[in-house]
Amino acid sequence: MFGLGLVAGYIGLVQMRLAHADSGTVLTSLASLRDHGVMLHVQHTNEMQAMINAPTPDQGLKKGVGNVGIATYGADIDWERLAGAGGISTHIVLASGYGSPTSHKFGDYLTPSQATYGGVGNVVIHLVSAYVEKSMLYDRVNAAVGRMTFLSDFSANPLYCNFMNASFCGNPRTAADNKAHAAFPMSNWATRARVQISDVLTAQAGVYLTETEAIYTHHQTRTGFKFNGATIDGMALPVELAWSPRWGEKRELPGRYKLGFVYDTARHDSPFQTGSGQSLYLTDGTPRRLKGSWSTWVMADQMVWRFQGRGRDAGLTVLGVAYWNSPRTQLRKAQYSLGFLMRGMMKSRPADAIGLNASWVQVSRSVVHAQREAVRRHGKLPRHGRFPQDGGGVIEAFYQMHVWRGVSIAPDLQYYINPGLQPGLRNQLLLGVKTHIEFI
Repeated sequence: MFGLGLVAGYIGLVQMRLAHADSGTVLTSLASLRDHGVMLHVQHTNEMQAMINAPTPDQGLKKGVGNVGIATYGADIDWERLAGAGGISTHIVLASGYGSPTSHKFGDYLTPSQATYGGVGNVVIHLVSAYVEKSMLYDRVNAAVGRMTFLSDFSANPLYCNFMNASFCGNPRTAADNKAHAAFPMSNWATRARVQISDVLTAQAGVYLTETEAIYTHHQTRTGFKFNGATIDGMALPVELAWSPRWGEKRELPGRYKLGFVYDTARHDSPFQTGSGQSLYLTDGTPRRLKGSWSTWVMADQMVWRFQGRGRDAGLTVLGVAYWNSPRTQLRKAQYSLGFLMRGMMKSRPADAIGLNASWVQVSRSVVHAQREAVRRHGKLPRHGRFPQDGGGVIEAFYQMHVWRGVSIAPDLQYYINPGLQPGLRNQLLLGVKTHIEFI
């Protein structure tokens, strides 16, 4: 309830300011709140999906339908406009979620077919983030501190959440393999600084205190309002360089290119080895504890064709990602994806969009060898899955129909290759629909 109280307090301050204004300037609409520096936003996303073909037989799996949804509520307050506090703003996001993804039904617990699944703890309100931001030197330097989500700040691209599958939405799914990288809707105590080096070049870095043993546990982070530091076990230190050129004779083709790296000091469980150096798949030992890990990434989106006169975002944009994890500490060592997003292709429907994306994930070679050896010796994996893991991919296509401002419906088609990165599981075809409503 603290988060709701904070939002209410913000609105109260605006009302006090309006009460002292001339009657002719008193505005009661959301537009008037924005004029005074208060941006409230509410949105809801629902993702329903059905399996088209039957799952792998004799594995306890069953064909079915999954439905997942999330609502978020937030406030962005510009305190310079509201109270004359130069360059200061505050941000808070709350969430409520429900449902279970269809991918669990055919044996994939690594990559949810519906990205809005998970993390909100089955509570009415979950605190996602709450932080203070300060802009300086004519907005060329920006610093933030508070409860922040690592993967909302780094290796992120808002274009990807036009897609439904967690391989794409928000971040490459491989980025969340490391628990030191808090993924939406989780957060850590953190600070971040961003510098606008030139009109097209931006650099950012941060310090995110990690809680790898507690971040996805109900006893510690179920509501998001438990702020103690008892479970802090290290820090993640990311850096990212972003280049945003505009190509074409009229500079009408925008692009964004990101290069990033992160090192963390937390301890991680080895995905293939016990503390005594034996195979984790051949003994009952506990995983070896390893200190420190790293990840690096390259991301790009480039508009290559502009549909003139159909809106700022109308055109064909190519999307590409390469993400690498330390194979010593993470199951997924690499992910590569390539796709496109096209908006405004029909003059009569300039806000509609069509998208296609394909992703492939590679498993750490050490994990592959350890699992295959366990199957060769014992004929099965004793604790860790149905079949040896190797690699797998997801292909997704959608058509997003703009109904009216802030409302869209998107029929969606997905195809899983080696679900759960297990070549022994049947490939799966899924048909679904994503609805999105937002008020800003």
